[in-house]
Amino acid sequence: MRLWSLHPKYLDVRGLVALWREALLAQAVLRGQTTGYRHHPQLLRFQQAKPSVGAIAEYLRPVHRESVQRGYAFASDKIHAARHSGFIYVTRGQLDYEWEHLLRKLETRDPQWKAQLKHVKRPVAHPLFQIVQGEVESWERVVDL
Repeated sequence: MRLWSLHPKYLDVRGLVALWREALLAQAVLRGQTTGYRHHPQLLRFQQAKPSVGAIAEYLRPVHRESVQRGYAFASDKIHAARHSGFIYVTRGQLDYEWEHLLRKLETRDPQWKAQLKHVKRPVAHPLFQIVQGEVESWERVVDL
């Protein structure tokens, strides 16, 4: 499961579709509708937000907007009606780590999409997140990039 802190505009088609599916799974987990993935580290920041279902719903809304802008037909009725006000904090180190992780994935998965991102010097976060100073988040499973 990868719930990107990066803005969904940076994701290629496969990445955006995967994010949609994984965030819907996360929503099901947070609603208690599944027994799997309940302790997945990517869910920690959503579990800490109150209400957690509202936080994941707020996460899904910009992903859906991005899909609509690209002409895809993601079903908005799958997003729970719950709301969350405010932000979830994400460190700059986490965002930078995810950026490098995404670029590495795109090298083989979609080099043309990666080429379109070459102008990005400092990626922005998903609208739910507010960037703060800091290293990679403690819940991240770091792999050598």
